[in-house]
Amino acid sequence: MDSVAKKDMNRVVDKIRRNPERVRQLMRSYARNIASQAPYETIAADMQANEPKGMDAETVSAYIEALRKLFVIEESKAWNPNLRSKTAIRTTNTRYYCDPSIGTASLGIGPGDLLSDFNTFGLHFEGLAVRDLRTYASALMGEVFHYRDSEGLECDAIVHLRDGSYGLIEIKIGGEGLINDGAETLIKLRDKIDPTKMKNPSFLMVLVGIGELAYRRDDGVYVVPIGCLKD
Repeated sequence: MDSVAKKDMNRVVDKIRRNPERVRQLMRSYARNIASQAPYETIAADMQANEPKGMDAETVSAYIEALRKLFVIEESKAWNPNLRSKTAIRTTNTRYYCDPSIGTASLGIGPGDLLSDFNTFGLHFEGLAVRDLRTYASALMGEVFHYRDSEGLECDAIVHLRDGSYGLIEIKIGGEGLINDGAETLIKLRDKIDPTKMKNPSFLMVLVGIGELAYRRDDGVYVVPIGCLKD
């Protein structure tokens, strides 16, 4: 994080000199909005509320583009399937760091802090899970997207391959209640898809952080610990 702020941000293609402290401020605000579709205006407002010197939305956009060129962040694009209904699909990218440890370092938090704040832990775990999904999907010539519509239905990750096959994934730390919530979301999204215009999903998966064995529920949803993805 220090290297990005002090050196790397001044080496990107545009050659613009950037204040290291403002880079750190942006990275902290970006980390506070991790795994969300927060617009640049929201990140700018968060900086104004939490830091003595903030940025406007245009400057935030320029800094984020520089971080993207440095492969510090890799945002998840919106998935646009064929649906039975005319539901409007949100197109804002979901914010992620390429390496989730950069996000926690930006916030100055460690394992103890995450264990005492499971909401924050869950968001940064989602970033880690998306990072792993991208790694494995790329080996299959695939991409990872997210889905969110105007009715509030959201899916954390969609792995989409070039042949048109895809899987729907919800990311949860673990626990029966959260797994049930994730499975319900996946089934709702599956039932919205128009099978006359595109393939049905190849699988529905709740990706969890706890456990050693993957299994298939009675409703057909797979529950897979993150350590089992390699298998």
